[in-house]
This record gives sequence, C-alpha cells and structure tokens, in this order.
Amino acid sequence: MIKIICRKPDYEYDVHSLVKAFYPAEELVFVREEAKAEASIKKDTVAMGRECKEQEVDTTNQAQTNDDWNILLEPVKNELVLKCRFEEIATEDIVSLVGEKSEVKNRFKFCFYQALSKITGKKLPWGNLTGIRPTKLAMMMLEQEKSDAEMKAFLQGTHLVSDEKCELGIGIAKREKAILDRLDCKRGYSLYIGIPFCPTTCLYCSFTSNPIFKWKNRMQEYIDAMKKEIDFWSETYKDRPLNTIYIGGGTPTSLSAEQLEDLITYVKGKFDLSHLLEFTVEAGRPDSITRDKLEVLYKLGITRISVNPQTMNQETLDLIGRCHTIEQTREAFTLAREVGFDNINMDIILGLPGEDADMVAKTLEEIKAMNPDSLTAHSLAIKRASKLGEWIEKNGREALNDTSDMMELTLTCAKALDMEAYYLYRQKNMAGNLENVGFAKEGKDGIYNVLIMEEKQTIVAVGAGSITKLVLPDNRIERSDNVKDVEQYLARIDEMVERRKKLLELERE
Repeated sequence: MIKIICRKPDYEYDVHSLVKAFYPAEELVFVREEAKAEASIKKDTVAMGRECKEQEVDTTNQAQTNDDWNILLEPVKNELVLKCRFEEIATEDIVSLVGEKSEVKNRFKFCFYQALSKITGKKLPWGNLTGIRPTKLAMMMLEQEKSDAEMKAFLQGTHLVSDEKCELGIGIAKREKAILDRLDCKRGYSLYIGIPFCPTTCLYCSFTSNPIFKWKNRMQEYIDAMKKEIDFWSETYKDRPLNTIYIGGGTPTSLSAEQLEDLITYVKGKFDLSHLLEFTVEAGRPDSITRDKLEVLYKLGITRISVNPQTMNQETLDLIGRCHTIEQTREAFTLAREVGFDNINMDIILGLPGEDADMVAKTLEEIKAMNPDSLTAHSLAIKRASKLGEWIEKNGREALNDTSDMMELTLTCAKALDMEAYYLYRQKNMAGNLENVGFAKEGKDGIYNVLIMEEKQTIVAVGAGSITKLVLPDNRIERSDNVKDVEQYLARIDEMVERRKKLLELERE
C-alpha cells in the first residue's frame, strides 16, 4: 500500500496517475490531513491492503527539494508514504502554453516525476504526462505554428517525454491536423449510435454491454427508442453538415440483418448525407458476423467496418471469454472482402493475460497475412469494472507482461503493411504506461476516431450509455449522457431527449 498526503486536492489526479504509473501493482490511499495520516501510520496497517514492495528503499536523501516544492518519500512499516507540500509560486524556467496555473502544475509534475524516478530507478515513455490525449499539446503548438524542434523541446523540457514518443506524438498530431483541416469543425457534427449488446462479456471489458440472448426478443423496442433520439437530432441539426456516422458498442452486429437494415435505412432517411465522409459500423466480434449482415451493410453504403480478433492465440481467446475461434476471424475477414469492403480495421490488445512477445508476434503475422486497411493496437488497461481485476487478484499482476516490446513489434508490422500512425490515446492503468495507437494505410484513416480524441467537433449520441459532446464557440465542451441501463433507457427515453434539449440551450447563450 502507498499512502499519499497531498495538501492540494486539485492535484490528486496527477499525483495518483504518476504514482500508479511507477507502482502499478500497489493500492493507493489519499489522506488529506497530515496529522490524521501520521496517527494512522502508527497503527497496524496489514489489514488495509497489500504491503508495498519497496521495503528496501534507501532512506537517505529522500527529500527532493527546489525553490517551489518539497516532496518526501518515506518507507514506514512496509508502506511507502508520499508527502507533497505545495507553494503557489509560478516559475519562469518552464514555458506553459496556457498560463500561470499550468506553469505551477507543470513545475510540480516535473519535480514529482524526478522524485519517483530517482527512488524507483524507472523512467516512463511519456514522462509526466497524465492525460488521455498526449498529442493535444503537439496539436496546440502546431496551431501556433511551432517548429518540430520547438515542440520537442517543450515536450522533453517540461514533460520529460522520450525521443521515441516525441516523434510518435508530433507525427500523429500532424496527420490529425491534416484530417481536421478537411472538415467544417465549427458547423459540422458527427453522429454516434450505441448498440450496448455483445454475445458475451470479455474479461477485460468495462464498457456498457449486455448479453444479447437476454435482449433478443426486445431488440426492436430498443431500436424504436433510438429512433426518437434520431428524430430529435435530425430535426435540430437539419441545417448543419453531418461529417461522420459511427455505429459502435458493444457489438452492433449482435443485431440481425433485418434489424441492421431497419436502423440504418431509418438513419439514411432522416439525415442529409451529402457531406458525409465516413460511415462506420464496428462489426467487432467474428462470431457475430454473417454474410447476410455484411451484404446489408455494404448495400446500404457503410464505408468502413471493423473485424476485431484482439488476439490470434486460441488459448487466450478462451481465457478472456471471446467465444470464437481463430478460424472464424479469418473467415469473417475473407467474407467482408468478398462482399466488397475495401476499408476494414482490425483491433488487437497487447499485454493480455498469459501472452508474451512471441504470442503477439504470431498474432501480427496472422494480421499481416490478412492485410487489413487499418490496425488499432490497444495496450491492456485494467478497469475496476471489468472481470480482469478479479483475475489479477487471483493470479497476480506478474501474470501480465510488459507491452513495450510488443508495441515495437506492432510498429514494425504496421510499417510492413504501409500503415502510418494517425491517432493515439491513453487510459488509466495501462500496461507499460504506454498507449493505444491507430495505424492506417493512405486514405483509410478513421476520421471519427480523430474527432472523438481531439474534441474539435460536436458529436451527438443516441443509445443507452452514450454521451453527447457539444463543442461551443469558445471551445468549451459540455456533455450530456444517457442512462447506461437498457431497461431504464427504454422507460425514460423521453427524458433522454429532454436532456438534449437542455444541453442545446447552451448553444443559444
């Protein structure tokens, strides 16, 4: 266990993210008042969690001090206690993009990272960056017409980002900007349609999903509820250009061919698609893909689909609860090509339980043979709401392998397929403190993926658990979410529409 005494609550997110990155297996506890924390340290702490592995930390020179910060790391009774004291003094030696408050936080994170790096002997590939979009800083500097050298100097000097990740982040920011420059981000918008149903729930998954067999007889009821939201948005934004549509989940191809045709035909009849650049359906699970479904999607003009194996090792598929075979993945991909799809994405996850670099290499060789148009590599993220947390408690975190070498293998595979990285994001508790990266061949970038990451355009969403993100003229973002529970969504669909009406009042202010 690691106890953290932090006198500034608004710094807790950054402190938590950095400590967890250096100590991924440890439980973290924040104690807001130092006096209470010191009193609790004197008590027996075994019952509070697992013992910290840093029991032999050298206790000399623990204080990392400069003019602004004092950071103290103390091993006490098999625990590591971090004491962070803050002085609100803006520094001149760190250049910030957004003002004095960020200068102070940047300076703190710089010193805090160095303290943790010194005591652990580790360095993180993304340095002290803690947000989900590390490319956002590079994007901001591109918009300010900064040079590559200036961007790299900032990322390394302020955030201690490695050479490799600087190059990756800057390159992706340039490709994202090229995509965004094609769009009318101020007036344009995108549409997300959520299908929160799956054949089974995977071990690592924390998304809103429901077993399809429980809802099979009520699927039309769900589609009819979504049509009310579709009616609202098609009328409300009838004078604005619709740039992308993304049907995701869950697993949209959990629906039957007839249900997919009903839903997509309704959407096409309600919206003006003359400005549409991309229409994606995340087919996802190979065991949900059939010829009749693919033929419906192709006939209705879907331009991009996903066939997601996650791994091409059968023992791993069985472990993580994906009830399909490797052969089904091959068959689904081949079938999609036969039907006519020329823009197919495949997802893989790096660091799955029991998988090592050799097993990832096998997956990549299989993918190379299929030759998809884009590839998305996810570093495993351990979510509290997933079954994976329980699995780790039983088997130990050491059963998960670091993904740095696996990501290198993926980069090599993407290059062999003539793909370039075009979007990137990070999540909490990611294996190896790495990232999720999307690679694509020329002209096959997923435009919606860039929009959801960069938050430059309004994305309206329908379906249970979906979130509408409204980008206001001052670049402020307002969100409105639907209830996650499908039963509640059906019962309260009119309320969901009313929520959107209240959200749109912000546009008129």
